[in-house]
Amino acid sequence: QVQLVESGGGLVQAGGSLRLSCAASGHSFSTYTMGWFRQAPGKEREFVATISWGLINTYYTDSVKGRFTISRDNTKSTVYLQMNSLKPEDTAVYYCAATTSSTWPAYEYEYWGQGTQVTVSS
Repeated sequence: QVQLVESGGGLVQAGGSLRLSCAASGHSFSTYTMGWFRQAPGKEREFVATISWGLINTYYTDSVKGRFTISRDNTKSTVYLQMNSLKPEDTAVYYCAATTSSTWPAYEYEYWGQGTQVTVSS
């Protein structure tokens, strides 16, 4: 089992950048595929990005391609989401998630963090 804690959210102007972090505790972080999701007010939670356990593969939803970058440091048991050129429509609560699934890209996750708020002002 793994516990996840996100940080790094905040208020930023459109065009700005933020880097989210997700610290994992528990065993075998390096064996989990990690993902980021977001949920805007009044909307369903949506997939944002995922990175495989072997650091080889990444996958993004179309709306963030070229602007967001997912990465991980297995020595620190941490996954990151670098968000550049932020837009007001990126405003949401961002969640970190982990899965042992071998499906790629992974959309179903067993473990979730509590979320961190990202607000982009116009």
